[in-house]
Amino acid sequence: MAADTKKDPGLMDERSVENTVKQFIEYVRKQVEEQDPVFLISVVVALAAIIITCVFLKYFLTSKTVRSAVLLVGLCDSGKTLLFSRLVSGKFKRTQTSITDSSAPYKAKSDKGTTWTLIDLPGHDSLRAQYLEKFKSAARAIVFVVDSAIFQKEVRDVAEFLYVLLTDSVICRNTPTLLVACNKQDITMAKSAKLIQQQLEKEFVFLGKKGKDFEFSQLPMRVEFLECSALSNKAEEGEADIKSLEKSLAKL
Repeated sequence: MAADTKKDPGLMDERSVENTVKQFIEYVRKQVEEQDPVFLISVVVALAAIIITCVFLKYFLTSKTVRSAVLLVGLCDSGKTLLFSRLVSGKFKRTQTSITDSSAPYKAKSDKGTTWTLIDLPGHDSLRAQYLEKFKSAARAIVFVVDSAIFQKEVRDVAEFLYVLLTDSVICRNTPTLLVACNKQDITMAKSAKLIQQQLEKEFVFLGKKGKDFEFSQLPMRVEFLECSALSNKAEEGEADIKSLEKSLAKL
């Protein structure tokens, strides 16, 4: 019986593709050889210029993203929401634990009179992460509110939350100003801003540079500790003492 001389169609297709590729490569090689070297160099330079321009524009546009939000963050019952009300309206307002964000325009008390969007984020530990994720990229500044009256009891919780902020990749890249507002200074047992700063630096010893104790001055963003009272010792009838916070916000 005569042997079957039919060729495998699949094998023919593979060889056809291979031959086509070889012919194309040969064609490109001949075209390159026939071109003027000066022309080829100019093409390469032009392509390089286009790539560099695209990279630069991407970086420039990203870095120029306007960040106009001032975030109020902190543990539950630190006085964030009342502080928010004082900054926005200058008035006392009865508050309760926030379960969502609140926002309002805030005009800085400066010659420029720049207006920022003040955003009060919930302080409950089950809600902090999702709201921080939502607004952190827009932060021009972060006001971290601390209850100075019971700071000694909450120091670990305060340090843990603050650590989350300081090690967040977006916050580290954007370096918003960090204002630690040591609130409730109207209470006799309230700790000073200096003492709170020193104790938190001890909690973050592992963040310090090699061979040095940690200090907030080592961070890439500007950090300022200040004292304030959203509630007067005369309760709602008195004026709040938030001038130091307003002064710091005016520098943004």
